[in-house]
Amino acid sequence: MSATTMAKTAYENPAQPIRTLRATEYEVFARVTRRMKQAEARADFVELASAIHDNRRLWTILATDVALPQNPLPAPLRARLFYLAEFTQAHSRKVLLGQARAEVLVDINTAIMRGLRNEGAHG
Repeated sequence: MSATTMAKTAYENPAQPIRTLRATEYEVFARVTRRMKQAEARADFVELASAIHDNRRLWTILATDVALPQNPLPAPLRARLFYLAEFTQAHSRKVLLGQARAEVLVDINTAIMRGLRNEGAHG
């Protein structure tokens, strides 16, 4: 097998669909949301803390992205997303201190996922 053929088969997987950026964002939100939900249901604090850490990282990346002047989203939507990122950070602290539940974080992420799915279907 030649190097060209090997390279082509390594990167060519017809069974795997091409993912859009929106679909990738959706998948990341879905994965971390599922982890938070499952950890809270099992009362597994270590896994919950890990999932919340990843959720905070996700929201930090999102906040950084919407704060960039070249971000193409409408300014009001960018502001709402930035506010949600700040709220997520604050609420995450409360969950880790045992002062709140992760359910609100799951609800926020689920709303974002709905938005990603709906926008993807229409645009």
